[in-house]
Amino acid sequence: MRRAGMRGRSWSRAGHSLTSPALSLQVKENNYRGHGDSVDQLCWHPSNPDLFVTASGDKTIRIWDVRTTKCIATVNTKGENINICWSPDGQTIAVGNKDDVVTFIDAKTHRSKAEEQFKFEVNEISWNNDNNMFFLTNGNGCINILSYPELKPIQSINAHPSNCICIKFDPMGKYFATGSADALVSLWDVDELVCVRCFSRLDWPVRTLSFSHDGKMLASASEDHFIDIAEVETGEKLWEVQCESPTFTVAWHPKRPLLAFACDDKDGKYDSSREAGTVKLFGLPNDS
Repeated sequence: MRRAGMRGRSWSRAGHSLTSPALSLQVKENNYRGHGDSVDQLCWHPSNPDLFVTASGDKTIRIWDVRTTKCIATVNTKGENINICWSPDGQTIAVGNKDDVVTFIDAKTHRSKAEEQFKFEVNEISWNNDNNMFFLTNGNGCINILSYPELKPIQSINAHPSNCICIKFDPMGKYFATGSADALVSLWDVDELVCVRCFSRLDWPVRTLSFSHDGKMLASASEDHFIDIAEVETGEKLWEVQCESPTFTVAWHPKRPLLAFACDDKDGKYDSSREAGTVKLFGLPNDS
């Protein structure tokens, strides 16, 4: 894991921009070693800030404690893992592999509780905020919804005309959003399971989504060299964060209007003057 290079925050609105002094942050670098292959995804425990879990192509998942930088549990799985999520109640970890098998693992005993083989390409997976439904986005452009813990099919929604890539639930429990290869972001009502609006300012497949802590803003990103920040209730563009390369992931701060994002800047592919593997921060004015 490379050091996260923190650069100056930039604010932009209505065509005006200004840059604050560089952030004075103490950055501590820790390495978490143990996996025998690439780590494709990680997620944090929903309520314990000291724990996170990683999914790897080495056919294991590992749970880590940031206080010791040590792996506290290794769970062997049947395939090469590519996606992972932690249930809102913290009791279960779901991991998906390249063979489209999703395994549900007890977070305390580290034993498999259930396993589902799907006949379609599984992309991102997520529980709803109430922990009673399990959502999958798939390669056919659909959102598949299962009951939880029964894992019985509830509904399959034709959400996009092409590959449905990512899904995120807003912290308020009112909406969820999906991103697709058709470059559209769709906003869905959680209760009615209907699309309430679309965001169409990106030109490339939507890779990553994140709701702000108050559920009022939605950030979306792709291979476009900007991140779109939209007002959830109107769909209007609030900000456009300029990037010099495609964006892999975006994540809002859990309590503040601060967006972290990471781009494809390795090996000086897009800008040799920048350090590879950096995480950047975009801060919004406090009165926004």
